[in-house]
Amino acid sequence: MSTLLPKPSILILQTPLHTRRSAITSLTPFNSTRQRSKRLPSLIVNARLQSQTKEEGSSLPSMLTDLKNDKPTQTNHSLVDSWREIHGSTDWAGILDPIDPLLRSELIRYGEMVQACYDSFDFDPCSKYCGSSKYSRRHFFEELGMSGCGYEVTRYLYATSNLDMPNFFKKSRGEKVWSKSANWMGYIAVSNDETSARLGRRDVVVAWRGTVTGLEWVADLMDFLKPVTSEGIPCPDPDVKIESGFLDLYGEKDATCRFSKYSAREQVLTEVKRLVELYAKESGEEVSISIMGHSLGSALAMVSAYDIAETGVRGDCPVCVFSFAGPRVGNWKFKERFEKELGLKALRVVNVHDKVPQVPGMIFNERVPQAVRRFVDGLPWSYSHVGVELELNHKKSPFLKETVDVSCYHNMEAHLHLLDGYHGKGERFVLASGRDPALVNKSSDFLKDDYLVPPNWRQDENKGMIRDDEGRWTQPERAKPDDHPPHTNYHLQQLGLGSN
Repeated sequence: MSTLLPKPSILILQTPLHTRRSAITSLTPFNSTRQRSKRLPSLIVNARLQSQTKEEGSSLPSMLTDLKNDKPTQTNHSLVDSWREIHGSTDWAGILDPIDPLLRSELIRYGEMVQACYDSFDFDPCSKYCGSSKYSRRHFFEELGMSGCGYEVTRYLYATSNLDMPNFFKKSRGEKVWSKSANWMGYIAVSNDETSARLGRRDVVVAWRGTVTGLEWVADLMDFLKPVTSEGIPCPDPDVKIESGFLDLYGEKDATCRFSKYSAREQVLTEVKRLVELYAKESGEEVSISIMGHSLGSALAMVSAYDIAETGVRGDCPVCVFSFAGPRVGNWKFKERFEKELGLKALRVVNVHDKVPQVPGMIFNERVPQAVRRFVDGLPWSYSHVGVELELNHKKSPFLKETVDVSCYHNMEAHLHLLDGYHGKGERFVLASGRDPALVNKSSDFLKDDYLVPPNWRQDENKGMIRDDEGRWTQPERAKPDDHPPHTNYHLQQLGLGSN
């Protein structure tokens, strides 16, 4: 086989829209189901080809070949008929192993909405907009090349960065910055009419930003458990407790900052309340609330889902959390309140080699015998996972290399790659959709070197610098960052949280 391979049609060098501000050369995934189905035969990957790679000098494109006898399982049902099961109405019984193709597709779709938080976040300390979203709320998905996702962002979420969390919050080195005491945390979005018809209901999404580099943030937050009532969450059981760092991040605010003058809690409750009233109560539509996050964002997803249910703003709408690489959040009483009494659903996607889902509570957790639990549940370091776990293993993928870099095991794009190739325990790793494996190296160095995909390849053209009319290189001005809608106080007062 010649090493001079023709340019593959499946890896599209594509520049997102509006490249003047952020021209990113990216190997992008196919967002359209129709595009995926057309290209699927040339994207099926057989692990047997791995043994041929070094002999033939193959790169990543040559691994993505047309193997007609290796077709992924096709689903014979639609979301309109089965979205409740996908959202955990039966606790995912019978659809995890082997995994239902529709469930896999939905997990990847929601995961990509979480990844969008990373792709839009400004991590650059040399930028005066560091800690904010690079894109405006109204053009969020369009700027990311995701205009076909079928959702509209209705609100951005912020948290005060005055908390002692140096490994999570990002701040600019400059003096004149967009905000000195806030960080962008994610967004709330709602499905449009066309997408709602395909999904079988109106879908309200809450997507939380997590941590993309390093795991040092774990030490910042892992402190002790404290009652949820300490943040004003109206729980009838004072023994229901959550990790204090997660509660602080969720509930703290800075009255002097226009972006964090409302806590993340207040922002979530008021917007979800507004959307539920608009679509479920006024329009009579069926509405689902889907909350998702990765890493620290997963913890915030769990806390906000619990709060939405406990305060009653969900109405009769089902609430489901899709967690990616998330830590434990609360104690056993929190788990029981979350699952049994409030009826919340959570599906946790984890890499078995990732350490973050193992903390806090590495010693006393949900795995201790019931006889022991009654003695340790009151301890300040006794934690329990909630929901159902979907366990993945990065060592099953023929694309990923051996590495001691634990941040690779935790990487969000790596989790999406593993989902794409997962068919069930003991099943061979075979990619099932058009997701490009090169995306794994977007912000990591996890792909095997043979594939010639550079590590950490996603970046703004010239790091966001442009040449002005005088020929000088400068950082362009951005649109005024979105803050909070004027109806926030009205909804807070209706919830009994507002002030005059």
